Amino acid sequence: MAVMVQHELPLPFAEWFSDDPMRCDKDLTVTMVVSDDPNVVEAALRAGRLSCGCGSRLAPWGYGRSRCLRDAGGQTRPQRPRRARCTACGTTTVLLADWSLPRRRDTIEVIGAALLAHAQGVGHRPIAKRLGVPEGTVRGWLRRVRKNAEWLRVWATVLAHDCDPLLHPIRPTGSPVGDTVEALGTAAKALKLRLGDRGGWPTIVALTHGRLLGTRSL
Repeated sequence: MAVMVQHELPLPFAEWFSDDPMRCDKDLTVTMVVSDDPNVVEAALRAGRLSCGCGSRLAPWGYGRSRCLRDAGGQTRPQRPRRARCTACGTTTVLLADWSLPRRRDTIEVIGAALLAHAQGVGHRPIAKRLGVPEGTVRGWLRRVRKNAEWLRVWATVLAHDCDPLLHPIRPTGSPVGDTVEALGTAAKALKLRLGDRGGWPTIVALTHGRLLGTRSL
């Protein structure tokens, strides 16, 4: 199953978010989290199955700039996201694969490994050394997820029980980050069981609309 959800985020670096989730603006670039399979995304785009916030159809509109993201095991992963444009309001959209996050140079597997390690009590320095990522980068991830911890935990807990009404209460871990990671993992597993999604961190990226390390809640 390909999970496709959308959120508004101007690119590349501005911190502005619309107060109206349906706002469209031809001078605004938004990001849509899509499947990791480019063939699935391309087929959906050309068939008119992807829509803008205004409800109109998105059409192909070239590609974003190429870059390489740090991946697990010290590898790099190339990325050249597809772009689309609304046929009605002219808003442009970057279709970002669910293995990455907006404005981050590392894949979600690397970021997720850092969050899991921290939830188990590991500090940012040993995490950075283990993953081959600058200490300041890891410290920034952890600082951001702490700020987002409460809304992420609540959002994931509600979603998990919506997917599985018979689910047992999610056990507390004793730390905000740990509780958040536990809730997100439980939600991803529940969705995988109900809808057949592949689960794991890519599903968490989709469930949180790419805002895992964002600057505001859903």
